[in-house]
Amino acid sequence: MPPSYFKSKYQKLKLPLFFPDATRGIVKTVDFLDIENAKISGILVNTYHLYKDLKEEIIKKYNGLRNFINWRGALISDSGGFQILTLAKKNIKKGIINDEGVIFFNENGEKITLTPEKSIEFQISLNTDMVIVLDDFTEPKDDYLKAKETVERTINWAKRSKEKFLSICKSKKIPPKKRPYLLGVVQGGNYLDLREECTKRLVKIGFDGLGYGGWPITEKREFNLKVAKIIAENTPNNYLLFGLGIGKPKDIIKCFDLGYRIFDCVLPTRDARHRRLYIYNAKSIKDINIRKPNFYSYYIPDKVKYSKDKRPINSACDCLLCKNYSRAYLFHLFKINEITALRLSTIHNLRFYSILMEKLKKELKNKIAK
Repeated sequence: MPPSYFKSKYQKLKLPLFFPDATRGIVKTVDFLDIENAKISGILVNTYHLYKDLKEEIIKKYNGLRNFINWRGALISDSGGFQILTLAKKNIKKGIINDEGVIFFNENGEKITLTPEKSIEFQISLNTDMVIVLDDFTEPKDDYLKAKETVERTINWAKRSKEKFLSICKSKKIPPKKRPYLLGVVQGGNYLDLREECTKRLVKIGFDGLGYGGWPITEKREFNLKVAKIIAENTPNNYLLFGLGIGKPKDIIKCFDLGYRIFDCVLPTRDARHRRLYIYNAKSIKDINIRKPNFYSYYIPDKVKYSKDKRPINSACDCLLCKNYSRAYLFHLFKINEITALRLSTIHNLRFYSILMEKLKKELKNKIAK
């Protein structure tokens, strides 16, 4: 059986878990009490952006990110690998990648160098529960030779990352039981043989878990389940499997069935800000059946037909919005461009995801009991 809990600094959390993206140390439009009240147990932050925006001296002054942002939940730091795609590979004026690492150029023209070693060093200073190694993101358009090159670089960086991780733990005298999880990232694009090779070579290096790296969506705009399956089939049973960037509810469930236990995505919070809410097609939380084909749908709050609707957004939700306000009121807030509409919508979508995790936890518990 895959691991059943996640070891955080302050507590053990039952798996699976969904981590909303708090890229710069904040989930847009909400504060950490809102996140906690939505029953979200952890957040994911981004190494590149925090390194660029805060610098090391601020983090060291607060002895880690938690004290700076006043968060006591689980905390994962991404490596900055996704920015290799979105910045360095998209525009040479924004970044250059080579075997040593990646050089980013920010909006002020300043040079920011991120190597596998620097990424690990900064993440450990953040004092997160999981540290993710820097990887070379395989672009969806890459041909086989280019994809293989990204795999080789990913493996090389993974080796260097682990060496740095062990070196820091030794110098800081951090015993194994108190070290953060170290996660390797599988690249190789849509080439299943490269994905298998990358997975096996990362396992040989040795990590606490592996992440589904790269772009998870095919040209047909469907989730690439074959890649998720190849990674799972070649990963030891005691590893944590992380669906990096996987956020659609139906895709989360598919990955859960393969053994994935951690997920992160911008989808629920971004959709909330773009007026798309997730609602369960059920009368109550108890009645939700996530195994039904159409167990949820999308709710567009600014449609005129809701302007006089006295019902809650969703009767199968107990979030701040659904317990206290009507569809008509949320329509009004969006109509007058009130920022509270974004906050309430974000809280609602986060609670949708925490309910999904509760349902999957219950399934896992029943499975273990059998």
